[in-house]
Amino acid sequence: MTWHELDTRLADVPGTVSTYVGRPGATPTWTRAPHATHYAASTMKVAILAALHRAADTGRLDLDTPVPVRNDFPSARPDAPRFSLTPHYDNDDAVWRRLGQTAPLRWLAERMIVRSSNLATNILLGHVGVPAVTDAWTAAGARHSVTARGIEDFAAREAGISNIVTAADLAALLGALTLGATTAPAPTAPAPTPPATTPPADTTPAATPPRPAIATPASCAAMLDVLCAQQFREDLPAGLPPGTRIAHKNGWIRGIRHGAGVVFPHDAPPYLVVVCATTDLPDDDACRLLADISAQVWAARHALRPAA
Repeated sequence: MTWHELDTRLADVPGTVSTYVGRPGATPTWTRAPHATHYAASTMKVAILAALHRAADTGRLDLDTPVPVRNDFPSARPDAPRFSLTPHYDNDDAVWRRLGQTAPLRWLAERMIVRSSNLATNILLGHVGVPAVTDAWTAAGARHSVTARGIEDFAAREAGISNIVTAADLAALLGALTLGATTAPAPTAPAPTPPATTPPADTTPAATPPRPAIATPASCAAMLDVLCAQQFREDLPAGLPPGTRIAHKNGWIRGIRHGAGVVFPHDAPPYLVVVCATTDLPDDDACRLLADISAQVWAARHALRPAA
């Protein structure tokens, strides 16, 4: 199936389906409505993960510090009361079993990704803060995505405070982690010897500096490892050959099914595949749609545009 045929097929899907396919650091090979905004669902947890590791890199947080596990959070709407999560809507009993106890930030971050724990998410968001998550999106090069509130903060939602993503921004975030994991620290150059005479001014335009890494190589690699351990694999991973490494996060609520991942084939460079679907399709059908797109991209993995 060609990219044009995929576009035609997705045009018949009710709602909005956005895609981004390409190699990290390269011009995308195929996109469809990549800057359309969607409710984020759980995909925003990747940005919280990045903010947490960035805080650890700078020494602001220690990931091995135990913190209280409490189900009590301030609303992002300043005049609203505090709120609590509903256990029924969470996917991870392990965090709830620690309620009233403590747990390390690192463990909570793992549960936030591998089991998409909402309780862990809100606890971590409280420790890093919304501005730090905004900074993580910005550091990745995201243009439209916003993480403005915790999960089940209904008062904030009613006030129009929401979490939104785009396919392009999720690809930028995962691409930044992938490139960051392979970026070696720059060597320290010796101080140059001053010239005997002052050279003429250099009129050559300065090259655009590369975007700084979103986190240290060790932190980027650790985040990818956690994303590879994600246990909900019914959408993008279902379209890949068994055993294929994919660092990914999905998100779903009624009318939403998103999947964002970086795939590491054994016979080709890594590539990004993101599908954001705001659709009336039943969830099982939406999962099959994402899996089928993933399979089509896998089949074309050798033909994707290379990085410059």
